[in-house]
Parts: sequence; structure tokens; C-alpha cells
Amino acid sequence: LCAQHCLNNLLQGEYFSPVELASIAHQLDEEERMRMAEGGVTSEDYRQPSENMDDSGFFSIQVICNALKFWGLEVIHFNNPEYQKLGIDPINERSFICNYKQHWFTIRKFGKHWFNLNSLLAGPELISDICLANLLTQLNTQDAIPGHLQIMMLTSIIQ
Repeated sequence: LCAQHCLNNLLQGEYFSPVELASIAHQLDEEERMRMAEGGVTSEDYRQPSENMDDSGFFSIQVICNALKFWGLEVIHFNNPEYQKLGIDPINERSFICNYKQHWFTIRKFGKHWFNLNSLLAGPELISDICLANLLTQLNTQDAIPGHLQIMMLTSIIQ
């Protein structure tokens, strides 16, 4: 249920429940199955299980993105070439949603200070701008298994 904690920490309130996220996942599953059915219900793609939610309570980035759309927020992948071309300093952003080894967590700026809002920590962890840059670099380079790390940024500023 780390996606629920990640989203609620990001938005600073109890806005999403596991049931609501499961509903979003189910809706995405149905949309995906309809698209895959176009290739035939006997195709290998059609028979693949959903990856939007699993039995452990893990939710996909698609579920998180759809949940944030309710708030008018859009997520951009940190390594998106279009974003990288803009040369924006991550320090000037407002928040990050990270996934490391199947665990979602939020890093968010309040005023001029950054906090790691990882639900596995005892509480919010204050991090400096330099530590944020180092953490993002470390997260981005230490993961040797492709697809096990995702860093996203919100395009809308959360105050």
C-alpha cells in the first residue's frame, strides 16, 4: 500500500484509500483488456495478467498517474528526453514520486526545505538541496535492474 501512502503524503491528506486505488487499477485493466482484445482474445497479450495492481497491494505508475489526474496533476518521468532538454534544475521542482524496488515514496518541498516522506521512515526526513541532488543521482544510477527505479515529477506546483 506504499502507493496510497506516497499519494497521501504528496497531497498532505487522507485522499486515497486502497479501495479507490484498486478501483482505478480495475478500470485501467478493463481498458487495457479491451485494447488487447482487438488483437484477439486468444492472443498471448490478452492472456497476460494485469500489472496495475497485485496481491501485495502494489499499484503501477499508471494507477498513480490516473489518481493524480483527479487533482489536475500530471506526472513527468525524470529521464524523459523532452524534460532533460529543458535543462531544469531538479532543485527548482516541488515534488518527486519515486519507486525503488517496488516501493513508492515521495520527496517534497515545503517552503524552501525538502523532505523525504518515505513511509518506511519513522517520520519526515529533512534533506538539503545538495542531498536531494545526490539522492536523485544515486537513485538514478545505483539501480542495475532496468525498470526497478522510476522517478517522476509533477508538472503542477503543489503549494
